[in-house]
Amino acid sequence: MTLEVSTPALLFPAVSLLFLSYTNRFLHLSALIRTLHGDWISKRDCVLKLQIDNLGRRLVLIRAMQLLGAVSLLLCVVSMVGVICDWESVGVVSFGFALLIMGTSLVCLLWEIWISGGALRIMLAAVEEGEQHSGR
Repeated sequence: MTLEVSTPALLFPAVSLLFLSYTNRFLHLSALIRTLHGDWISKRDCVLKLQIDNLGRRLVLIRAMQLLGAVSLLLCVVSMVGVICDWESVGVVSFGFALLIMGTSLVCLLWEIWISGGALRIMLAAVEEGEQHSGR
């Protein structure tokens, strides 16, 4: 397989956009956890605790997504250096790993999106339980 410098460079814009998305998700969830934690301290509501736990799992996934994205970007750089220095096998192998790791990052994103509905399910269950206890 022949690899040109421009091929690994194609991932740079995608990685930049993914990092922006991942960072925005991380910052939003961090702020939400801080708010819910303050509410939980004052109320000790078990629904808030369940939501905080769900958000904590999501934060772990987002950190993994960020780490995998950074490693993928680093491997793209290694691949480009390999191509420039005529180390074809280094370039091809590192680019292959970069793609694999970026794919893993995207799988983590899908998993995080899947469990993101968990907080909403917790709230809906609390509303339904409240309606049952109120006799409606």
